[in-house]
Amino acid sequence: MSLFKGKDFLKLLDFTPAEIGALLDLAAELKAKKKKGVPHRLCEAKNLALIFEKTSTRTRCSFEVAARDLGMGVTYLDPTGSQIGKKESIADTARVLSGMFDGIEYRGFGQSIVEELAEYATVPVFNGLTDEFHPTQILADFLTVQEHFGKLKDVRFTYMGDARFNMGNSLMVGCAKMGLHFTAGAPKGYYPDPALIERCEEIAKETGATLRFCEDPAEAARDAQVVYTDIWVSMGEPDAVWAERIEALAPYQVNAALMRHAAPEAIFMHCLPAYHDKNTTIGREKCEKFGREAMEVDNEVFEGPQSVVFQEAENRMHTIKAVLAAMIGGAR
Repeated sequence: MSLFKGKDFLKLLDFTPAEIGALLDLAAELKAKKKKGVPHRLCEAKNLALIFEKTSTRTRCSFEVAARDLGMGVTYLDPTGSQIGKKESIADTARVLSGMFDGIEYRGFGQSIVEELAEYATVPVFNGLTDEFHPTQILADFLTVQEHFGKLKDVRFTYMGDARFNMGNSLMVGCAKMGLHFTAGAPKGYYPDPALIERCEEIAKETGATLRFCEDPAEAARDAQVVYTDIWVSMGEPDAVWAERIEALAPYQVNAALMRHAAPEAIFMHCLPAYHDKNTTIGREKCEKFGREAMEVDNEVFEGPQSVVFQEAENRMHTIKAVLAAMIGGAR
């Protein structure tokens, strides 16, 4: 039986570098089988519940396709399809769903919610995104980096923009765990929580990783092999937040001028969706309101030869499949 069988997947802090590496190896193996058309129904007749308090294209599709490839049934509960935390407590929801499903995915708000689900569930619980952590995204990111450079250790990785929330936190944790050299390029006040930084610095002492926090965008990008960014403002935030973030983060936009400071072999990554042009309702509205052509990344970089964003997006499915196969199916 796999060491992973029955485990929850809530944040990368809960796993050793060897365990994270094993999940990435399994993802690569399952991706190769998928490409060759080799069946891999490792979770035959199992069932997965997907609780989505925040909607998503990539996370939902990744979990659904991965589960079906593994032979699982899937039930999707959208923001109106579950009574979690409203008419039914988190603890009661966990126990009800545990009696019907073999795994529960949660995508929504505070990390405390998914942690409480896991506390009361008797089946594995998977974090599809919380305000604090996004561990399935980091597995996809690292599989992409590994495919491109043939390794993770000692890769120079720069995250540009607002590093206070789930992506900045999770990339810093992942880099610390796997021995990458992490830089956050951001203004003061936009870095991860000091307690999390301190914890990651302790991990880095064991893995050879380094952590750097840099206000100068050009210096942050200097010699980086990976330049990564994310949207500056979440959906539904008022214009006052957009104005504040744009003023603070505009110097950290990933564009051709910034990429010239990176290593010649550098790749550009983004967890998506991206406001790289005006071809979305929100992108057009906000760009026109604030007098911009793009937000966190410009279209030249997003569509350019260094961009691996769609390989990265596909890898969400392969790495999520590895997590499901290991923790529900007992693979490896």
